[in-house]
Amino acid sequence: MRRFFLISLLLSGFLVPIHAQTIPSKLSGTIIGTTEGYDYSTGTTSTVVNTAKAVFDGSLTTYLAAAQRSGGWAGLDLGSTHKITNIYYCPYITNPQRMVQGVFQGANRPDFMDATTLFTVTEQPATKILTAQSINSDKVFRYVRYIGPNDTRCNIAEAVFYGYKAIGDSTSKIDLPQLSNLPTIYIRTENGEDITSKDYYLEGDVFIVTDNGDSLFTDSLEIKGRGNYSWGTPKKPYRIKLNHKANLLGMPSHAKNWTLISNWGDKTLMRNLLAFDFSKRLEMPYTPAGIPVDVVLNGNYKGCYQLCDQMEVNPGRVEVEKVDEYSSAEDSIRGGYLIEMDAYAYNEAVMFYSNRGVPVTIKYPDEDEITQAQQDYIKSHFNLMESTLFSNTTKALSNYIDAGTFLRHFLVGEFSGNTDTYWSTYMYKHRSDDKFHFGPCWDFDLAYDNDNRTFPINGNSEIIRTGWVYNSGGSAAGGVREIVDKILTDSYTFKQLKTIWAQYRDQGIVSEYALHTVVDDYAEVLEASQQLNFARWPIMNEYVHQNPMIYGSYEGEVQNVKNYISNRILYIDRMLAYVPGTVNNPLTNTSDVHFWTKENTLYLAGLSDNVQVEILDLTGRRILTQVASGSLTVNLNKGIYIVRTGNTVLKCIIQ
Repeated sequence: MRRFFLISLLLSGFLVPIHAQTIPSKLSGTIIGTTEGYDYSTGTTSTVVNTAKAVFDGSLTTYLAAAQRSGGWAGLDLGSTHKITNIYYCPYITNPQRMVQGVFQGANRPDFMDATTLFTVTEQPATKILTAQSINSDKVFRYVRYIGPNDTRCNIAEAVFYGYKAIGDSTSKIDLPQLSNLPTIYIRTENGEDITSKDYYLEGDVFIVTDNGDSLFTDSLEIKGRGNYSWGTPKKPYRIKLNHKANLLGMPSHAKNWTLISNWGDKTLMRNLLAFDFSKRLEMPYTPAGIPVDVVLNGNYKGCYQLCDQMEVNPGRVEVEKVDEYSSAEDSIRGGYLIEMDAYAYNEAVMFYSNRGVPVTIKYPDEDEITQAQQDYIKSHFNLMESTLFSNTTKALSNYIDAGTFLRHFLVGEFSGNTDTYWSTYMYKHRSDDKFHFGPCWDFDLAYDNDNRTFPINGNSEIIRTGWVYNSGGSAAGGVREIVDKILTDSYTFKQLKTIWAQYRDQGIVSEYALHTVVDDYAEVLEASQQLNFARWPIMNEYVHQNPMIYGSYEGEVQNVKNYISNRILYIDRMLAYVPGTVNNPLTNTSDVHFWTKENTLYLAGLSDNVQVEILDLTGRRILTQVASGSLTVNLNKGIYIVRTGNTVLKCIIQ
């Protein structure tokens, strides 16, 4: 009887008012968004045609063409919260491709600082008809909009939102997707203002999504542009300043300042990361931390970037004494310092030219803290180093130049074939030390055979004639090549260079297998993101920046780097007359234990009775722990392994 009564109510229409509340209908409201359009017929701006109003006039022939090429948008203030169920959209007939990577958003703040992405256009839509997209979101929104990709004038003809009035979750809780396996960084500036300056910060918020969307870091920030050549490319690099210090994505430095490197001309998206890995292998005192990420700015997918340390004096970065650590006026003058031999120094606020014409930027103390006495001191000390080097090289290397960091910095630049190594060269000085230390290593987008001025590095006749990249077509700030030349003329220092290379080669830290593995690992990590990046920036078959070749695919770009690495190892082996095993190796056998390998098998013999054998890979990961007597046979994958047994340490290579 009860079941019949409920059915009767349904059939008689008594429950229709309840259901009507959730039947989607076309939504209307106050039009918001871009109020100044670009009139193609006159080439001038207009407040009458091609504004946000054209997106909601029911016509597929009118359209929004924002006066500004980036940042255009069109939306509705619905007056109250609604659940969005469907979106229909149509592109401007002349440029339908300009909607690809455009974003539909819902929000409950008029500035869209709490925006949720409802849908991202990933394929070129059809013209002259509305394309439908269903929306599945548990949230409700008062404000909805479409925001176009950069450099498109937001060319959209029509947008229609369907839904129904609802009361639900309208809080500012962030609901953002992770776009690939990489962390996704969402940045929103106030009022969606585009970043057009390297000099002035805009305020905004940042949200970093990881762990398949389960983890979220959020903070307020300031953001501005950065870079020199890279700032002029379509894919802009940025500098961000958090409101609170953080170890972003687990990186070592607890800091506010970070960079987003765009890697515009590097189609592998990994050259900086490969060079940083090599710097760590050569045990540079500090190597910048970097992690690949996806970046979305004001709802606009910007591509695959590298979140990286800012070059600054800070714990976990360049660790020299800070101003607030000085105990006396004399201490405040003698250090520490971070400087840069910098071809762009003329653009910087605090710089000088050395007596031999080297342009030098003072990076620390900061421009708003440094005193005239500090500027005078570091200039004088640099000139002292320079004049001593050219009059008595041995004395300069004893008193004013740290040879260990110079040689490792040199090898990172030469191995990677970085033509910008001495265009921008960082150096630092401790308060209690008169020596300039070289590093950190930085800026490798032209490295690994990505510069048409020197390509192919390993077969370039001029490089072969002179020996090294830095003086054979690479870029250098004025006078820096001469400094490098002078240091390398010191016979003892050049012997050190050969020894350093041989030690890392003998230990397998620098080897074709080890370095190819790094490339393959990054290629696997970047696979999904690189597809998104080159959909956003379809440059794979274009020459950009200094590209010497077009390889036609991401796989081809990666293989080129691997080929370069193989040939570069052999080249430097020849340049430094490397002979395996001739340099004292810390991994030596002082007992009767010996080994041999065959295919994927390691054979150990001469073991003591009941001795524990440990096998580790080069990352320190334990592969095997086993007690053995006399001999032991172990099956291993191809690679380099460290074997520990008793007081014996062996390096074994499985081919």
